[in-house]
Amino acid sequence: MAVDMNMNVLIVDDYKTMLRIIENLLKQLGFKNIHQATDGGMALEVLHKTSVGLIISDWNMQPMTGLQPLKEVRADPKLKATPFIMITAESKTENVIAAKEAGVNNYIVKPFNAETLKQKIAAVLGNF
Repeated sequence: MAVDMNMNVLIVDDYKTMLRIIENLLKQLGFKNIHQATDGGMALEVLHKTSVGLIISDWNMQPMTGLQPLKEVRADPKLKATPFIMITAESKTENVIAAKEAGVNNYIVKPFNAETLKQKIAAVLGNF
C-alpha cells in the first residue's frame, strides 16, 4: 500500500529551529500537510481537532516530555493506532525501553538526515 503523502503529519518539538528542519525534511520526502506543536499539551489539542496519520515527537521537551503525549495517544481509543516516531538527542537505554513500553513505533537519534527519516517512516507506514 502506498503512503498517502497528503496525510496530516504532526511534528512536536519545543525548539522552533528543529520544527523547521523536520518540516523541510518531510517536504523533501513529499509530505504536504504538516502541523506543528511546541509541547505535548499543544500536540494533544491538535490531535483532538485534526485527523493525523503520523506523529513525530521530540523526547526532551518542557513542561511535558514526548513520553506523556505518547502514553495519552496510546490510551485514547480514537488515536491509539496513530503511528508515533520519537526523536531524541540521547540514546539512553532506559529512554528507548520506556518509549517501546509506551508503544512508540520507531525511534530516531539526532542528528539525522532525510534518508534516515525516510527509512524510519517507511518502517512504520510502508515504502514510499
